[in-house]
Amino acid sequence: MKIAVSSTGNTLNDMIDPRFGRCPYFIIVDMDTMDFEAMENNSANAMGGAGIQASQAVIDRGVQAVITGNVGPNAHSTLSAGNVKIFHGAQGNVQQALDDFKAGKLQEAGSATVASHNGMGMGRGGGMGRGGGGGRGF
Repeated sequence: MKIAVSSTGNTLNDMIDPRFGRCPYFIIVDMDTMDFEAMENNSANAMGGAGIQASQAVIDRGVQAVITGNVGPNAHSTLSAGNVKIFHGAQGNVQQALDDFKAGKLQEAGSATVASHNGMGMGRGGGMGRGGGGGRGF
């Protein structure tokens, strides 16, 4: 089984990056042999759609599961459509996450546990009311 782990660096000793779509690297591990490769996440600095692009990149590598901190709804949909299992809430370094996966300690993400972007808008109300009343009441 091939697993992609969102990582801050390119080794098994680097920390898990909690941001799936914007992590700098994916460590792709063959769980049968423990051979791994570091794949730079080319969508990390994308203006938009980073999660979808990152999802497609790992699907194209034949990954069957993803280990990460959080997965947004668009990435979740793309990974699910590609039959990739999602394990979220991972912490520590990549090796620890792989050990936790083997031990069955990681939680598989269901659709109800995916981080939502609702309510994350940037409020920019201008507040330009100038109260034009003359205040001449007797």
